[in-house]
Amino acid sequence: MMSKVYIKDGQLCVPDRVTVPYIEGDGVGAEITPVCQRIVNAAVELAYLGKRSIEWKEVLAGGKAFQQTGEWLPEATMEAFREYLVGIKGPLTTPVGGGIRSLNVALRQTLDLYVCLRPVRWFRGVVSPVKAPEKVNMHIFRENTEDIYAGIEWEQGTPEARKFYQFLHEEMGVSKVRFPETSSFGVKPVSVEGTRRLVRAAIAYAVQHKLPSVTLVHKGNIMKFTEGGFKRWGYEVAETEFASQTFTMNQYEKIKAELGEESAKAAVGKAINEGKVIVKDCIADAFLQNTLLMPEEYSVIATLNLNGDYISDQLAAMVGGIGIAPGANINYQTGHAIFEATHGTAPNIAGKNVVNPCSLLLSSVMMLEYLGWKEAACLITDAIEKAFALGEATPDLARFMPEGKPLGTDEFGKRIVELL
Repeated sequence: MMSKVYIKDGQLCVPDRVTVPYIEGDGVGAEITPVCQRIVNAAVELAYLGKRSIEWKEVLAGGKAFQQTGEWLPEATMEAFREYLVGIKGPLTTPVGGGIRSLNVALRQTLDLYVCLRPVRWFRGVVSPVKAPEKVNMHIFRENTEDIYAGIEWEQGTPEARKFYQFLHEEMGVSKVRFPETSSFGVKPVSVEGTRRLVRAAIAYAVQHKLPSVTLVHKGNIMKFTEGGFKRWGYEVAETEFASQTFTMNQYEKIKAELGEESAKAAVGKAINEGKVIVKDCIADAFLQNTLLMPEEYSVIATLNLNGDYISDQLAAMVGGIGIAPGANINYQTGHAIFEATHGTAPNIAGKNVVNPCSLLLSSVMMLEYLGWKEAACLITDAIEKAFALGEATPDLARFMPEGKPLGTDEFGKRIVELL
């Protein structure tokens, strides 16, 4: 029986009995992965009464892979993700001192998972450092293959660094490096194609989910050709590929210049009434400030790799921390997607039955939504919200709740199954 997800005519096709490759993960991965699988299995059974199910197929990466195979990322693991399209992973140890810079980056680069999707929302009952966390409801589309995460850099004092500076100075006329002899150098590639496919995915997501806006977050005032290019090319996608579904702040500025501010405001109001997605942009540092002052102004965020790293973690902190922050790495063109815990391996608490499984669990929810199994996804989300509202959570969250009832990792998992 067919058990693989596949793409046909640009659409994801999902069999009722689907095989999902998974990486258990290092450190706390051994605790959170089985808990999440039990919850997902229970939700799928309850939602579809046995008509649908997941067969979990373990593949190796990280410390466990190195111990068993001598490789940090075996080719068999990459092949499984290529073949089955959709997978999930726990946190991984990255080898120190040579080899793969980051196993997570290697997976993203090899499978060309160009979107890092990080939804951020508040759950009732979770204590937040901000006054109105319920206003935070954002979906971050972080470009995943370019920018500084391309890993193109040379260490100071090496022949490569000297050669690179020599090229900059002698061939390109660069004279602004203050201390060339002791400088390390990095290259930040940002392409038209990489930008367009990221922004295209963000706008399509906003249209599909009837979300009000897409904000292009960039530092184009300083990096005019890379991050400034991202802004320019992003607007081009909105105005050419989604012309009937969006209204951009570029268009607002043109109307304002030609007909005045009142006409421009009227055009925005008309677009909102028609259900169009408003596409705007914001400088990254101003955006970080604005998310604290007026988070309700933002819905879908499209941004570059480094900006997205900062933004994702700040927003996660605003709703209770990275322990409840899910994440996915997706290629919407090929269908490949790997869902993941967004936190690290936490070796200091591994094996103590205290780790919060919610990052991986909510990533599992994202996976179910991606597969089109929304009923099972909603059961899990509702159960998590019920538990938090009752003050039932793992110690990291329960200790801040007014009447918090701390549960161990395994006990919390069992409680979620009860609440489904």
